[in-house]
Amino acid sequence: MGRKRIRDIRNDELVVAAIRSIHGKGFAGVTMAEIAREAGASAASINYYFGSKDRLMEETMRRLLSVLKVATLARLAEAATPRDRLIAMIEANFDDTLFTPAQCSVWIQFWANAPYAPALSRLHRINRARVASNIRGELRQLVPERVLDRVQTTIQAYMDGVWIEAAQGETVPDAAAARADARALAELLLDQSRQSLGS
Repeated sequence: MGRKRIRDIRNDELVVAAIRSIHGKGFAGVTMAEIAREAGASAASINYYFGSKDRLMEETMRRLLSVLKVATLARLAEAATPRDRLIAMIEANFDDTLFTPAQCSVWIQFWANAPYAPALSRLHRINRARVASNIRGELRQLVPERVLDRVQTTIQAYMDGVWIEAAQGETVPDAAAARADARALAELLLDQSRQSLGS
């Protein structure tokens, strides 16, 4: 048990070092030796735990997805209605624990590399399908069926766009402002859909 705990702690340190290194030099440019140096470890230890840069990126993305899951569940626990649950899921994508410059950068690089690495591609497909399914589940109770696809696509495209802007921007992402803007967009889409239902 103690050995497993030490391994988990070491994995966390290496993932944190990977996030910093990939943010600084890019996934294509950074080497395993540089990530190891950032973690205060040897390149051999990185290879021992992960085996390859793709495997390290996969583990890093699993950790970020875990952060997103925790943030989502915490917000959903306080949501009472379909509208509240939809807003909770959207806002979780801009949680303070997730929406940081380094993590935005790594996430965008994950998207860019996913088509070329089977494990990353699979993880990407699973995540996209899960997000789409969760959003659609709430939207079905909130908007007419004829606009459901459009509203879902708009919400997901908006969230992706904010992350891309944050990764490319020269200023530190403002998580609170991002949540407020995302909420305002969702409210606008829902109100427009409700008006179209009454017309």
